[in-house]
Amino acid sequence: MNKTRLEAITDGVIAIVITVMLIELKVPEGIHFSDLTQEFHGILSYVLSFMYIGIYWINHHHLFQLVEKVNGKIIWINLHLIFWLTMIPYTTSWSAQSNYSPVPTALYAFILFMCSLSYAMLEWSIARAQGDKSVVRKVLGKDKKLAISVLLYAMSILLSLVDTRLSLLVLVVLAVLWFFPNKRIEQYCEEK
Repeated sequence: MNKTRLEAITDGVIAIVITVMLIELKVPEGIHFSDLTQEFHGILSYVLSFMYIGIYWINHHHLFQLVEKVNGKIIWINLHLIFWLTMIPYTTSWSAQSNYSPVPTALYAFILFMCSLSYAMLEWSIARAQGDKSVVRKVLGKDKKLAISVLLYAMSILLSLVDTRLSLLVLVVLAVLWFFPNKRIEQYCEEK
């Protein structure tokens, strides 16, 4: 099957997710910069979640530059990733409104963990479907960064129950780690 419909639905859903997150932001009551402090958690959560959505969109785009065709399994796993991405606005809003209380922050971390796990499953299923000598396997190899990230996301869930600041710190570090797309994919696409 052609990959363009899969990419189109993913792009569309991601655009909607970003819009929903923006709608969730509350406009301050007053007209001064100090009035923004009341919405500090909401703005901070929006920025972090926007970064995550952007990171998934960019990395998804880069990954699919290596893919020629998709099968039903890849489509379903991509839909699985989309499902978890659509949950980000809900948990972003709840964790911010709760001032990062343990349970809402743990759920936020869990959703990000599931996004990372889904993305890893997508990478693995593409590599498996394309075969041992495929471009995907050649360029990605064993994606250690992705495997370590999945573990760190899982750790952030547990940390949120101990100290939400530690959990958020791990999530920020992971966002910074993934901010730059896979260099091997970019190099391959430039050489191509």
